[in-house]
This record gives sequence, structure tokens and C-alpha cells, in this order.
Amino acid sequence: MQTGPDSANAAAAENSATLQSPRELRRVAFTALIGTSIEWYDFFLYGTAAALIFPALFFPPSMPPLVAQFASFTTFAVGFFARPLGGVLFGNFGDRHGRKRALIAALVLMAVSTTCIGLLPSYTQAGWLAPLLLVALRILQGLAIGGQWAGAVLLVTENAPARQRGFYGSFAQVGVPVGVVLANCAFLAMGALTSAEDFAVWGWRVPFIASVLLIGVAVYAQFKLEDTAAFRQLQAKNAASAAAGVVQRAPVLQALRQYPRQIALAAGAFIGVQVSFYICIAFVVAYGSGASGLGLPKSLMLSAVLIGAAAMIPTTIGFAALSDRIGRRRLYMVGAVLSGCWAFALFPLLETRSLLWISVGIATAQVFGSIMYGPLAALLSEMFETRVRYSAATLGYQLGAIFGGGLAPSIATAILGQTGNTFGISVYMAITCAITFVCMWLLPETHRNEMHATD
Repeated sequence: MQTGPDSANAAAAENSATLQSPRELRRVAFTALIGTSIEWYDFFLYGTAAALIFPALFFPPSMPPLVAQFASFTTFAVGFFARPLGGVLFGNFGDRHGRKRALIAALVLMAVSTTCIGLLPSYTQAGWLAPLLLVALRILQGLAIGGQWAGAVLLVTENAPARQRGFYGSFAQVGVPVGVVLANCAFLAMGALTSAEDFAVWGWRVPFIASVLLIGVAVYAQFKLEDTAAFRQLQAKNAASAAAGVVQRAPVLQALRQYPRQIALAAGAFIGVQVSFYICIAFVVAYGSGASGLGLPKSLMLSAVLIGAAAMIPTTIGFAALSDRIGRRRLYMVGAVLSGCWAFALFPLLETRSLLWISVGIATAQVFGSIMYGPLAALLSEMFETRVRYSAATLGYQLGAIFGGGLAPSIATAILGQTGNTFGISVYMAITCAITFVCMWLLPETHRNEMHATD
């Protein structure tokens, strides 16, 4: 990959490689937004249910509430440990057979596994088989999300003009906060339409079963989207190499061999983003509404999380567009510093028990996180060359997700249980943001890199 100045000739060469009209590019971006929104809706449904429903539904009634909550968040974390495996499987597939095919397969897998969660029996009905099936389906969710992210991101960034990769890449990123909004709206709506008893028995299941609609998005993508020009050029080059008898390594092995430092630093640069985000969408709901926390109505906490996610949508796009002008690296480090500092304001604001100040605390944390998350799609796409881009980008992203988001709610719950207060959680959040800052400082700027198949 070339990393020199972004000359007019280089930009022209890359733009010619995209072969996408503005209308086609808007269609790709819109499809990425819809697909990732519903996919992340499915993934985040589990986080909300793990905070509110699963401790009582899938674990023994005799289990202490805090222990059941920890066990529930542990099943939540299982999905994150499956994500790198999904990245490996779908990364190899996507680098060999196309970004579109990998994305479609991930969408279908997510739709099936999430719908099945909504049909599971409870612990009182099936004993320990119930949590075992829950874990198995959560693993399938993790595999799906591990493959989906890079497919959606690369369909957009590999098609985008050189000077707008951050902006267009953000449409895949915005699927995350939109997914949070949809998941929380679904639970709020079912909570309003059903009694507390009905919600615990069947009302929570409806949002999961509705995930079957994601299959329709996959069918649309199959018939309406083409794969990227960069991948088609790579495919032609690989065919010529195969005809000449050249044996090619698996893309994921090539990625690990060629870019081990970049993948590790990319994972580290993502940790702080993930910890802050999952503390704000999962742990705070359990802490705010649980008997061992603040004891507030769950509707209040879900509303505050929804407001925070809504604030993240325009700022994710705005900061991604800004990174096209001033670069990804400096902006990302600013976000890490602000997020680390805000960790010490978040819990005092939650403890006011006021919807206004709780919303301010969560929304500000999410906005500071969007300073990093917005440019991330372009950043990871630009770090790696076309032949291993799917595998390398998704490995960096998903490894960071394990050590960041997957463990964050469980670690926060353990810290609260050990110390009896939230200051240690703020310290934990600040440390992960410091790790993110250092990793990003060690990475080079990427926004002037070329991204065409002849790199």
C-alpha cells in the first residue's frame, strides 16, 4: 500500500477504481446503514435483555441477584469471544469470494440466531439446557457480527471517493447507535404494551422474533448491489496468478504475517471506544434499574440510553467527515482523552437519579466516543491492502471488541461487587482510554493512503 502524499494522479487512479456513480454510491451507503442497523439491533437486544430479563429467566431462582447478573453478562461476553472467529471465517470468505457475499451470509446467520433466542424455553421449563442453548445462539450472533462489520464497511469505503472515505464509511458505523435506538425502542414499546408479568413471559420475545426481517435486507443486497471494483480487480489478478500456478496463502494468514503490528495496535486503539460504549448501553441499565444499584425504573434508564445513542448518530457522521479534512489520528486521540476524563463525571451524574442529568452523562460519553468511532471505518480500511483488507480490518476490530466491549459489563459488575462504589469503574474506563491513546499515537496517519487493487 502506498502511503505517500495524496497527489492528484493517485487520487484520480483510486477514484477510477471505484467505478461508482453518486447514485450507486448512495444506494450502497444506504444499504450498509440499513443492514448494519438491523444487525446491531439484534446484537444489542441481547445486551439489554442480559441487563433486564435474562438473570431471572435463564438462571436458577435461588441464585443471588448480583451473581445472576454477572452470569448473564458473562453470556453476553461469549458473543464477543466468537467475533474474531467470525472475522477469520468471513474474512477469508470475503477476501476470496467478495465483500457482498460475506455480508449476505452474515446477515442471514444473525437473523436466524436472534429469532431463535426469542423462542428459547426458560430455566424453569428446561433447566440448565436453557442457558446452554442461550450461549450457543449467542456464539452464532458473535460469528455473524464478526463477519458483518468489515463486509458493510468495505462495500462503502472501497467504493467511496478518496477524499470522502470517512464520510461514506460512517454510514456503516452509524448502524451501531441506530441499532441501540431500535433495540431500546423495542423494549420500551413492549414494556408499555404489556404488563410486567406478560413482558417477563413473552413480551421480551417479540423484538427478538422480529429479527427475521433481516433476511429481507440480505435478499435486497443480493439482487441490488454489486461487489466493489477493488475486489473485482483483485479477483482478476488472483485468477491470473492461479492460472500461472501460483499457490496463494489463506488471506487471514497473509494478514497476520504481513501486518501483525498494525492489527495489534488497531485492536488496542479500539479498546477504549468499546469499554465506554458498552458501559453506557448495558452496565448502566443494570446498575440504574437493579436492586443492587440505584433502583430506578427500567424505562428511565432505557430512555436515557436511547437519548445517548441518538446523540451519537449525527456526531459519528460529522466527526468522520471532519477526519477526511484533518486526518484520523489526531482526532481519534482527542476523543480518547475526552472519553477518559468524562469517565469520572459519568457515575456522579447517574447518581443524581434525574433523567436529565443521567441523559447528559450518557449522551456526552457517547458523543466523545463518536469522535473515535466515526473515523474508524476509514482508518482500518486504509491501513491494509486489498488482498487481505477484509481479514486484517475485521481482526483488528473484533480483537479490540473482545478486550473492550465483551468484558466491560462483567468487569464493571465485579468492580461494583468488590468495592461497593463506582469510582473503580471510572478508573478502569480511563485506563482503557489511555491504552487507546498510546496505540493510536503509535499508528501512522492514513487518510492520504491509496486504496486501489494495484497497491
